[in-house]
Amino acid sequence: MFTNIRSLFPRFFKKIEVQSEDQVKLKPVFGIKPGIYLGILYGTVILCVFFFVFFFPGIKKPGALGVFSSEPWGAAVRVDGITMGSAPCEVFIPRGRHSLSFILPGFTGDEQDISVRGRIFGSAFFPTRLFFSGTLSAPDPREAFTLSAQDYVRWSFTGEATEMYQIPRSLSEGAYRIGPAAADPWVKKSLEEVLELCLPYAAYRASVRDILRAKVLLDNHGLSPSPLSLLQSMGDISGRIGKSPAAAPWLAEMIPGGKGAVEGSAWAAGGAREEEAAPPGVRLSGDLSAGGLRFIAAAAGGEDPLYVAQAPVSRGSWDAFTAENPRWAEENRRALIDEGLVQEEYLAPVDNPDYPAPAAPGISWYAAVVYCRWLSSKLPAGFSEWEVRLPSEAEWSSLVLYFKEQNQLQALSFGELWEWCADPYVPLDFFSSPRGVRSFPANSDFTDRSLRGGAWINPGALDPALRGSLPPETSSPFVGFRPVIVRQRSEGPVFPWKP
Repeated sequence: MFTNIRSLFPRFFKKIEVQSEDQVKLKPVFGIKPGIYLGILYGTVILCVFFFVFFFPGIKKPGALGVFSSEPWGAAVRVDGITMGSAPCEVFIPRGRHSLSFILPGFTGDEQDISVRGRIFGSAFFPTRLFFSGTLSAPDPREAFTLSAQDYVRWSFTGEATEMYQIPRSLSEGAYRIGPAAADPWVKKSLEEVLELCLPYAAYRASVRDILRAKVLLDNHGLSPSPLSLLQSMGDISGRIGKSPAAAPWLAEMIPGGKGAVEGSAWAAGGAREEEAAPPGVRLSGDLSAGGLRFIAAAAGGEDPLYVAQAPVSRGSWDAFTAENPRWAEENRRALIDEGLVQEEYLAPVDNPDYPAPAAPGISWYAAVVYCRWLSSKLPAGFSEWEVRLPSEAEWSSLVLYFKEQNQLQALSFGELWEWCADPYVPLDFFSSPRGVRSFPANSDFTDRSLRGGAWINPGALDPALRGSLPPETSSPFVGFRPVIVRQRSEGPVFPWKP
């Protein structure tokens, strides 16, 4: 059979003859035979590869892989003052002695001195791992949780989460970290007050999930809930939401499929938000002047009267203020911008004939607050227990409703500019703050300030229910302010910011 195949394909079975010109003969080098020096060459190459793969990485970059953890979770890891990540994480640390810090806002940091030594051989494939842990404690649990709440509030102004970005779970992570302190009933009550202050900012599904998770973690001292404790937490949440019937439309939007369940229910029927009404018995009864402004008196039933400026603060009155407070003068604009108190359009002239020219242009919320405090010192004799400040949203709305009924809006220049209010802006204003707690205890510069009214750019758009918000440093030709004179509050100012 084999013979037959060979006869059929003789070409493939032809004997190959090696010619002399096809042979390569290596010559000795320095008297060393080719077989010897080729072996040395090949061995050297193998040794070089072995060295650069297994030894060189450890020589060039000696050190070890640090594995960091912290209690509570999420502390920033700093090595020699440089932030390397947040625990838990793995970070390469060069060989030698280093300072290690675990940092968490509101917590006492953990400082350590560490010594790092790593292997030379095979460090690229199986590096030495050194384990480090930090333990942090919060001297003031409420303050620590408030910092998380502030971050939660800031994110509430970004809108609903999208594919482009996700909203961090700032509040619930803060609740986890501070959870063990909630075992103390007094501390837990204080933390729940902060949580309730966050409820008006739960305007989106992501923020609703975050605040619900935070509530459950606080109730379980930072641990996972049992079925019984979860039911109790849900009951507490329902009770809180049930205090505000106006929350029904909000809840229907937040819960998938909830709109149909809420519509037509007794809760929804009785929960439509009532329009703010003018206070009964409001009357005009004289006026007074201070700082070049005219104030009109208005009294609401048995409540104390207040005086409202007839028009937004004029440029002339503002110049009188800056004459005594040159820090806020126009020529000092750049320094104020660097301090984050105003923007480029602060006191900048507006080149538009429709602008209500008497009004001072581009006044930020910060500047308006300082002006009001200055004007308090200009009140007539007999007003020692009174103060000048920005109106709250409720005060502003009630005044506008009354003057609108009296056809006085044009005479009082309402609707010419958006007007700053004292209140930090809350998206869901139908949720009230806990009794006795009016705002976050820490400095509240982290949130926008409320605006009411309209602007000269869209005349006739004045609506007492129309709300807006801007960062307090905003300087805009569409925004001004109208101060009120009220009796001083025993519990302190409406706004906690201090210049």
